[in-house]
Amino acid sequence: MSRPPGRKQENHKISRELFVLTYGALVAQLCKDYEKDEDVNTYLDRMGYGIGVRLIDDFLARSAVKKCRSYSETADVIAQVAFKMYLGVTPTVSCNSAAGNEFSLILDKNPLVDFVEELPAERASLCYCNLLCGVIRGALEMVHLAAEVTFLQDRLKGDAVTEIGITFLRKAEDRKQKRDK
Repeated sequence: MSRPPGRKQENHKISRELFVLTYGALVAQLCKDYEKDEDVNTYLDRMGYGIGVRLIDDFLARSAVKKCRSYSETADVIAQVAFKMYLGVTPTVSCNSAAGNEFSLILDKNPLVDFVEELPAERASLCYCNLLCGVIRGALEMVHLAAEVTFLQDRLKGDAVTEIGITFLRKAEDRKQKRDK
């Protein structure tokens, strides 16, 4: 199905508040549907992965970023371009390993928790924003970068900041060696 020629593509945007409230309702429903927090976390990660797999095409088309040459550059693009584009925030990036394959995205303000003050005591192991980990992992996988993405700190659990850890699973040297063979 194609668009008629000359017709502009419409950009549909929803308000951030509507998105945040809808996400909160989704998490609340998942908490009712699943007894264990681990099951909710897994579901949110899988859902995020599916979003990331599809979102990367939109990101690449709208952002016009060039191919990243290092994991450090990839982490910077995720923080400075993707987070800004889709969530309206820019996390701080820090490298956590001498190998240069582990990074943290540190969010001073997490927009997904604007209307959440704290997690209930019975949901202490819930990763409320685990959807973000799945989105990042799915998007990276579509550009052939395997990564493990997890929450390292969460303001909802009493930490000072929200921190997302990204560990790239293949070293850049391994990828270069495969290309040279």
